[in-house]
Amino acid sequence: MPRLRFPSRLPLDPYIAALLGTVLLAALLPARGPAATASGGASTGAVALLFFLYGARLSTREAMDGLKHWRLHLTVLGCTFVLFPLLGVAARGLVPYVLTPQLYTGLLFLCLLPSTIQSSIAFTSIARGNVAAAICAGSFSSLIGLLVTPLLAALLLGGSNGVGFSAGSVLGIVLQLLVPFLAGQVLRPLVGGFIARNKKVLGYVDRGSILVVVYTAFSEGMVQGVWHQVTPLRLVVLLAIEGLLLATMLSITSYGARRLGFGRADSITIVFCGSKKSLAAGLPMATVLFGGPHAALAVLPLMLFHQLQLMVCAVIAKRWSRTPAPPRRPQRPYVEAPAEVASARA
Repeated sequence: MPRLRFPSRLPLDPYIAALLGTVLLAALLPARGPAATASGGASTGAVALLFFLYGARLSTREAMDGLKHWRLHLTVLGCTFVLFPLLGVAARGLVPYVLTPQLYTGLLFLCLLPSTIQSSIAFTSIARGNVAAAICAGSFSSLIGLLVTPLLAALLLGGSNGVGFSAGSVLGIVLQLLVPFLAGQVLRPLVGGFIARNKKVLGYVDRGSILVVVYTAFSEGMVQGVWHQVTPLRLVVLLAIEGLLLATMLSITSYGARRLGFGRADSITIVFCGSKKSLAAGLPMATVLFGGPHAALAVLPLMLFHQLQLMVCAVIAKRWSRTPAPPRRPQRPYVEAPAEVASARA
């Protein structure tokens, strides 16, 4: 498998540009009074719609077929929900000298999120990895993340920075995310065909819903004055820490996949699925988990990390796509043993 190299060119994802534009709009024209109430209701509806569509898109048959590749999926899940959170907990030593408590909360929340689906599949395909395994790995990660992420957040973030969790609140959070998802699964036989035929249009609905969530969170942050806590220097330091976090996970997944005996195609899948975090799942979860002005600072590290992982992985995928796959070993022709030849002639 080819070695990791860092990018020389850094393309800007158009959707990140739209997110940054939404943040700028919230800074200039934050929702106040009745407008804030309306945007809050729209954000709640957007979260429910997102998770309903996630459930309606996930094919139960594909998920069951993907279980056959259990070693790969366990490796990806271990990277996503074990290694990432451990690195996030280790970063606590950076508070308060390098990171503020609020930014650290967002960084740790980032480490608890599930992996991506769309971009992992796209990069795996470009690099000529195991695309079918990437589809299943991303789907499993998103599904398990609906349960694991809130529970990890309750365990690691409970009571910090004004974020309070209890057993009842966690149950409510899980139900708020799971009910629309399960409704999508139940109604999939009825709406699955419509969703498949209108995949492109519904993709815009997905992204538009996330923009509504971002606008609502950042508007409340502006009204509450939380952005006075973030200086340009803090942002630069945060970006450097996230770059180190991404480089660490890319190195671990690349080296670990080879040590575990995975082939080139499966190793590529593990690298792209095990080193990334989902913006699409993280933004709605942050709104539900944190609420209030805390959501704005909680999603800031995620937005920066998302753009960073897209830029780095895009360059890695393109370089790996130009690397020729190792040739298969030719099978040795069967040669009869002398005893067998003699026996046959007799």
